[in-house]
Amino acid sequence: MPRTRSLAWSELKLGVLTIVAVIIATLTIFLVTGGQGFFWQRYTLKTRFSNVAGLKPGSPVRLAGVEIGSVTGTPLNGAIVEVVFQVNKEYRDRITTNSVAKLGSVSLLGESAVDITPATAGTPIADGGYVTAAPAAAQLSDLTDTAGQGLQQVTDLVKDIRAGKGTVGKLVTDDALYVQVQQFIQTANELTRSIRDGRGTLGKLVNDRKTADELETTLGNVQRMTARLDAGEGSLGKLLKDESFANSLNGATSGLRDVLDRLNRGEGTAGKFMTDPTLFNQLNSVTARFDDLIAKLNDGQGTAGQLLKDKQLYENMNGAVSDLRNLISMIQKDPRKYLNIRVSIF
Repeated sequence: MPRTRSLAWSELKLGVLTIVAVIIATLTIFLVTGGQGFFWQRYTLKTRFSNVAGLKPGSPVRLAGVEIGSVTGTPLNGAIVEVVFQVNKEYRDRITTNSVAKLGSVSLLGESAVDITPATAGTPIADGGYVTAAPAAAQLSDLTDTAGQGLQQVTDLVKDIRAGKGTVGKLVTDDALYVQVQQFIQTANELTRSIRDGRGTLGKLVNDRKTADELETTLGNVQRMTARLDAGEGSLGKLLKDESFANSLNGATSGLRDVLDRLNRGEGTAGKFMTDPTLFNQLNSVTARFDDLIAKLNDGQGTAGQLLKDKQLYENMNGAVSDLRNLISMIQKDPRKYLNIRVSIF
């Protein structure tokens, strides 16, 4: 009988130790997994990435930096990697349709994690649903490739410069261009010295106080003139400010437009002359006749033409006029000799 009690106690101690070990193991797992909770406290979510470099089963899942679950699988679905993970049900209301999943980094060794942005708006994602994936961020390998391409471009650029290609290459290798640049720099230095010494208009403006004062006076005059125009002084100021003057000018413009409209309609002599072909034809006929008369005069036709062209006729007429002038002069000197008037009465 005592032997039987001893065996029962031994078995009881073994059972108690086993239970304590299970409890310790459970607590250890719970402490290690943090806020992930037990398997009955989790639910499954999914997302899709084109590249999951460094992500593997067991990688952490974080919500705003807080670890809430872990990755359970990364199966390939065509060209897309489907990431399956479990998270604590406690955070279900913060993982909604407005949340976004992206790849994060756990350490510099390349280990990755799934980072989820919390969102209170939207509908909570059901068990087995998909979290919207953000565009994949640049990986270290991509940065390395970009840096390598940049170094290659720099190398090619240095080669081109050494080969004398481009402006910089010619400046480095072409002595003539280098001499021209040196001459340009020397000319610029001389120009600077000339300005500093007060030579030229710009030099006087920089160094001569009188020139600066004159320029300042001119600018002051321009400002005063602008102020007068703005105040409505003078004809131009009235044109800008005076409504009556502007209306008068507008009326004159309207009158001129009315005159032009009347001319275009053929009203008045000038309008008829511009629009009536009959008047133009008559004037053209008169001009043609006048041209014909001038031509006949030049050809010596008619009395006037002969007078213009026949020298003998001109001399005869000139002589007759001279004789007539002499006769009149003699009559004036002795009128009784030439004017003998007798009056007889029956």
